[in-house]
Amino acid sequence: MENITLNVQGMSCGHCVNSIEGNVGELDGVESVKVHLEDGKVDVTFNSEKVNVKEITEVIEEQGYDVA
Repeated sequence: MENITLNVQGMSCGHCVNSIEGNVGELDGVESVKVHLEDGKVDVTFNSEKVNVKEITEVIEEQGYDVA
């Protein structure tokens, strides 16, 4: 398992947290997702043999957030 922390801009409320955690969490290979709203960060634990950082980033950006 790998751990990454993404800097995500545009998150402002509980809906943002639920949206990101729910959608990224549905990806095959994602073990856990934790949004830190105050810090603008998203921690993801995932199996790099099943999913990659680009795919995780795309799911977040498709929801209207910017990943730095």
